[in-house]
Amino acid sequence: MTRLVRNLLILLAIAVPLSLLAGRVWIDPATTPNATAILMELRLPRALLAIVIGAGLGASGAAMQGYLRNPLADPGLFGIAPGAALGAVVSLWFGYAASPYLLPLFALVGAGGAMALLAAIAGRTGGIALFTLAGMMIASLAGALTSLAISLAPNAFAMSEIVNWLMGALTDRGWPEVWIAAPLTLAGIACLMMAARGLDALVLGESAARSLGMDPDRLQCWLVAGVGLTVGSGVAVAGIVGFVGLIVPHLVRPLTDRRPSSLMLPSALAGALLVLVADCLCRILPLVTELRLGIALSLVGAPFFLWLLMQMRRGLA
Repeated sequence: MTRLVRNLLILLAIAVPLSLLAGRVWIDPATTPNATAILMELRLPRALLAIVIGAGLGASGAAMQGYLRNPLADPGLFGIAPGAALGAVVSLWFGYAASPYLLPLFALVGAGGAMALLAAIAGRTGGIALFTLAGMMIASLAGALTSLAISLAPNAFAMSEIVNWLMGALTDRGWPEVWIAAPLTLAGIACLMMAARGLDALVLGESAARSLGMDPDRLQCWLVAGVGLTVGSGVAVAGIVGFVGLIVPHLVRPLTDRRPSSLMLPSALAGALLVLVADCLCRILPLVTELRLGIALSLVGAPFFLWLLMQMRRGLA
């Protein structure tokens, strides 16, 4: 276990108990009435869900940046997150979200449809450029259909539900969402780890990687499956939570040897820590209503993205 991984695990071990106690009302286990029920049924599943979603987004961001060899790549570039969001919006549009499992099911179907479409367009012989363009096209199409669904919402309540869900949040999430997201995210991270050796070879260039025995078709399949499971399951239970996959690898990369294989696990842990801390801050801010997690991370991520662009511009000057 590297020092970086050990330090991230220590920070997570400190952050989890604090997140259980923190909130609009701080919990004192010794004096707060029904403290055990609040901690076990409300705070603990929310904290675990933040860790699961953050780990999936962090790992998929590291894999995406390694595959595209672009430090500005984000998991949403594949179009899987917009596809999952479209599936969830369809369930809200038709009023199927009353069941705790129908909305995540629709979102996972949307993510699966985006994965299948991506594989069909990119094909077996499609290179990285075609793969990227296909993902951007799917993201654009899914975004347009989502906007259409909002504009044609059958009533004001459905529109409000769709907009609130798209903002991304862990409010009112419980154990059912944890049982949905956790196994899918773990399976997705396992798929990404299977692609790690191919991503290391790809650092040398696509031609050199092929000469070293990298199978581009197999690598592409592992990546589509891994990103689809991690991002799709996160969107299915929490809505759109952006910028984690972009920010985290940049923060972690200088502390590693910069190989995608050595970046993936620290990015997963750092992503878990980032989302957990961000969700905790959303709960304790003295606002009339709780700040949505997706909005909070966007407020941090957009300036960070701008700073990265300025750094790249200076490097090219």
